[in-house]
Amino acid sequence: MKIEDLRKNHLKRKPVLATVSGVASTKKELIELFDRKIPSIDIITTKSFQVRPNPGNREPVVCSPSPGNFGNSVGLRNPGMDVILPQIREIREHGLRALLNISLSASAPEDFITLVKAFDPYADMLELNFSCPHAAAGYGASIGSDKCIASSYVKAINDAYPERKALLIIKLTPNVPDIGEIAKAVISAGADGIAAINTVGPKLYIEPDSGQPILNNKLGGKGGASGEWVNEEALKCIREIRKAIGDEPIILGMGGVTRPEDVTAMLESGADSVGIGSALSRVMPSEWEHYLSLMKSGGDVSSLLSNENKLVYTPHRVLSKEMHKGNVMIMKLSGSMNCQPGEFAFIWVPGLGEKPFSVAVNDPLTFLIKKRGQFTEGLFGVEVGDTVYTRGLYGSPMVYTPSRKALLIAGGTGAAVLPLIAEKLKGDDTEMDIRVGLAEESDGPDPLEDVLSSYGTYRSVADDGKPGRVLDTISEKDLEGDVSAYIVGPGKMMEKAAKLLESLGLDDSRIYLSMEKNTMCGIGMCGECVCGGHLPCKEGTFFTWNTLKENGAEL
Repeated sequence: MKIEDLRKNHLKRKPVLATVSGVASTKKELIELFDRKIPSIDIITTKSFQVRPNPGNREPVVCSPSPGNFGNSVGLRNPGMDVILPQIREIREHGLRALLNISLSASAPEDFITLVKAFDPYADMLELNFSCPHAAAGYGASIGSDKCIASSYVKAINDAYPERKALLIIKLTPNVPDIGEIAKAVISAGADGIAAINTVGPKLYIEPDSGQPILNNKLGGKGGASGEWVNEEALKCIREIRKAIGDEPIILGMGGVTRPEDVTAMLESGADSVGIGSALSRVMPSEWEHYLSLMKSGGDVSSLLSNENKLVYTPHRVLSKEMHKGNVMIMKLSGSMNCQPGEFAFIWVPGLGEKPFSVAVNDPLTFLIKKRGQFTEGLFGVEVGDTVYTRGLYGSPMVYTPSRKALLIAGGTGAAVLPLIAEKLKGDDTEMDIRVGLAEESDGPDPLEDVLSSYGTYRSVADDGKPGRVLDTISEKDLEGDVSAYIVGPGKMMEKAAKLLESLGLDDSRIYLSMEKNTMCGIGMCGECVCGGHLPCKEGTFFTWNTLKENGAEL
């Protein structure tokens, strides 16, 4: 793909597909995934990067009022220029098939100039985010809603850095009276093209049972709208932009593109490329290339698109809270789930936020929770009889090869995953050896000891100053015969355990690790949980040690 292929492509109407900022291609591993394994994507767009780190908004950051339609409020979360720039440099040094469109965000021309100068050597296009509807004051739509402010930013950047080689693309908000007028102004000021549209809104999303806002931000829960319901608005805006700027400047079109006919409509409306964003969350990552190739060829994608709304909340009454040493709590809720190893759920408390958790026991629904931060601290304050909410399940059931014996190893609250693994293996008549590492002897017994000891031999070992001391109990004798190992816990502990087991002769395809990476969405949209090019929130948390090594996963 070359930049020249984009120019006036709306007249040729050749399907050129792109990812969009903030969805799927959000991290280094995912950029590399799209470049190397998803050839139907011609342009890879990064998330918006800023000069300094931005923690963004607290979860929930995404919701779905109906299947295929989304609300979002990530708040420009990103690690900052100093962290991401070396990664972008490494990606470029390894070579890229696709065009790289780096999205940038700032609240002043000076910061935009700094970002443009830093990323220009590595980008084919620099997409300036003048459009985020839920960003802090001075960012995003605060710039792009005024033609004078927007054009002055573009002029200042061009005046300060005339040697720029990458195309300068301005991403505009649809939430203005005349988007064509603003597009014309920034092109006249020296921009090479327009990206449109960003999310519509912001609007308020209310969870029906609680009557409370879902999204968690300083706008009272308001967030942008994306998905199928913004498609008509996107097409209208692109037509207005093309009419205002003529045929020469590039338009990167996006907004609710889900099916091949949406690609055709984008090109007919004046877009030179077609961005696909939230629709990817409705497709399994293993099918992304199949889906996108059909989007280009005009095939039938209906069988690949999930119509299930994975972001619906279910209310539960708190039945009991059992406090343990080490800031650990067992919380039992009314109701049940059919959670399998490799799956997980979110717990949401309106106004407080949400986080993903492993399900320890399905019925009654039981979670093992360690106090770690603002949300879990608040969750400890929930009283018996109060209502909390869950959403899920996410991930996929663990795929494994049954064995006669199994070694189950857990560190800390990773033990929460063991009961479901043990229940699964029990159905295979597997002989189980269960070992759990505790932080300190003073933490007391493992909170799940009674449950786990019913499945096989059980041993707990306190670290007492040596992290992962439980691994010292493992020897070659434990691995004699037909044995598989299942490891859960902190990443470094799991890595150490896997290397130990491999050194003792256990085949790396028989070592299973639960990669419970942090995720903000659970539906494959935010990319936060990426692990060796895989998304545990969609594909399941369990991977073999062999798979993780082959894909260079960071534990």
